[in-house]
Amino acid sequence: MSSSAVEPGTKLAERFRLEDRVHESGGATLWKAIDEVLARPVAVHTFDADFPRLSEVVTAARVASRLTDPRLTQVFDATEDDGHSYVVSEWVSGETLSDMIAAGPLEPERAAALVGEAAEALAHAHEASLGHLCLTPAHLVWTAGGTLKLLGLGIDAVLLDVTSDDPARTDTEGLGRLLYAGLTGHWPGEERDLGLSPAPVSDGHLCTPRQVTAGVPGYLDTITCRAMLPEGKRGLTPFTTPAEVAEALSSVPRPTPMPMPMAAMPSVTASRSEGLRTAPSPHHPRPPAPSPHHPFSQHPTHLSHGRGPGGNGMIGKVAMTVVVLLVMVAVGFGAWTLGRSIGNAGTPTPGTTSTPTPTVTLATREMKPQPVGFDPLGDGEERPELALNAVDGKSSTDWHSESYESVDFGRLKTGVGLLLDMGQQVPVRQVSVDFGGQSSGGSVEIRVGETADLGSLPVAHRFSDATGKKSFIAEKPPEGRYVLVWFTRLPTYQGKFRGTILDVKVFTTK
Repeated sequence: MSSSAVEPGTKLAERFRLEDRVHESGGATLWKAIDEVLARPVAVHTFDADFPRLSEVVTAARVASRLTDPRLTQVFDATEDDGHSYVVSEWVSGETLSDMIAAGPLEPERAAALVGEAAEALAHAHEASLGHLCLTPAHLVWTAGGTLKLLGLGIDAVLLDVTSDDPARTDTEGLGRLLYAGLTGHWPGEERDLGLSPAPVSDGHLCTPRQVTAGVPGYLDTITCRAMLPEGKRGLTPFTTPAEVAEALSSVPRPTPMPMPMAAMPSVTASRSEGLRTAPSPHHPRPPAPSPHHPFSQHPTHLSHGRGPGGNGMIGKVAMTVVVLLVMVAVGFGAWTLGRSIGNAGTPTPGTTSTPTPTVTLATREMKPQPVGFDPLGDGEERPELALNAVDGKSSTDWHSESYESVDFGRLKTGVGLLLDMGQQVPVRQVSVDFGGQSSGGSVEIRVGETADLGSLPVAHRFSDATGKKSFIAEKPPEGRYVLVWFTRLPTYQGKFRGTILDVKVFTTK
């Protein structure tokens, strides 16, 4: 069945009814169709009888159908035989990256998060030896259900007859261009029919995102350049795979649906097959009042164990008496316990140990330090672009070191850490660190001193395990302008070793 013989209303496989012709080019036609079995919209590609790459597109579609990442468009069917060749895939509706940046660049973190999601999905596809090869802003969709979808994996490259000697590098550059577009609102590729202004050029070279848009963080500018520019801008080592881009963007919080404009509106969830539905309020629901037609109103014994009009009153009096007695017992026991505590203050009970709870007293206040990745035994700085993540109060972001091959930093150095500048000399009463729960092992020193020099930062405390939440409270607070969280041995992390800090807080008595 050729494209020319296919018309709206045609049914394929006794199931997929073609409705609207969306696009037609080069012997292939894209339709919006209805899957009559599951009652849902689907996308269907049909092909002319002389379409030159029919076997290739069906093969790519079948490979894509075996991928499990939900961010990749799902392929439902791919058939090739005489006169009946087609590919059926998920119909995706939402806002493309082109739509999002039509009025200007996105917030840098949101642009990075969207591309980070796409990079993770592409890394999964490349593990199955399937690349995209023609990434544009139209291929990145934020759906009505609040998820990201990457369109056209494998199939679009065949349809457009695009090939590459290095698919991983091609898709890495494509991800860099998507990030550039999200950060600047300009397109740095050769395509000129995307509805976006071309990226500005200076001295024959593309301007970096920070040169185009104010407020782009330095680390995102660097990641974009390493992904997009094969020559390695400013001597930076270029990324070569989508997995490397995904790792570089792994600390950026993932995108979430935009907040509802009115807090009083009910939350709405979306289903591609069922449409929009109103979700129940997260507040505790109030049970409906019995009505003349409510079963409880016809059977009052379901609501009360009393019998007759006086049953409920008697039970209520007994219950009230019991409550009063319980309150009197509780008050008496509390007074007795308080008296023992006052009388035995400072004298622990034999056979027990007293462990102070690491809480902040009213006499302390939290500092707002300036952090930096500290690597005095190596390059001087370690992942400085992530340092602010450790003091933003969010468990979804982190500072982490580079990944090393062994617990002892691959024998390249003896330590690495995060240095916190208080801005002034203060007594450090408490340091609380959240190392996260995805790693195990390692050891950490808390150092406090007057100068940002490793040798001038005395050790104030040691943690033997860099996992979970740890706190150090000093009875005699050491004074210093700098606090250093210093990894002396690295925890394990995904088959390698790296130090991670989700959050760190410093409290002073000054």
